[in-house]
Amino acid sequence: MRLSNAVRVMDRRLTKRMASWQEPVLHRTLSAVEEAAESSKLWCGAAAVMAWGGGWKGRKAAVTGLAALTLAQLVSNGVCKQVSNRPRPPEEWIPHDEVEDRPASSSFPSGHTAAAVAFTAAVASSWPVAGMTCAVPAALVAVERVQSGAHYPSDVGAGAAIGLVSAWLVRHLPQQALRMWR
Repeated sequence: MRLSNAVRVMDRRLTKRMASWQEPVLHRTLSAVEEAAESSKLWCGAAAVMAWGGGWKGRKAAVTGLAALTLAQLVSNGVCKQVSNRPRPPEEWIPHDEVEDRPASSSFPSGHTAAAVAFTAAVASSWPVAGMTCAVPAALVAVERVQSGAHYPSDVGAGAAIGLVSAWLVRHLPQQALRMWR
């Protein structure tokens, strides 16, 4: 079986399985986290709390997190979604009404996941305790994107990879630039 075919099979199976979860508490929790993460409200709020109450470490974590989030959104939404025209998972796979609220843009990659992972990874490099705290809602955002039918698992995986690379770049490129100018 070719890799691309194996990914399609895995995407179909996991999407159907996750979309069929029936636990009401899980649905409410995932919906609340997704609503908070929409337009990066959750991450901007977390950055404000860090900057306000975390002293120098909190301000550094907030700025680093928001810079990584911005880069991840530019790459995922501004570049990747424009060149990839992957349709969303078929509506018939999603047995609940959340499928009606899906965006019309390309499914690949998950911009929500890219932003969540970028913010969390960048924050964790500056303030590990805050990064661990952000990891819980970031993971829930990733799960919600598949469970709601907005994305395939491979879209979420690609978004997570973009987020990790964005956090790494924000953390390391300024240091490299300083070394070049010395």
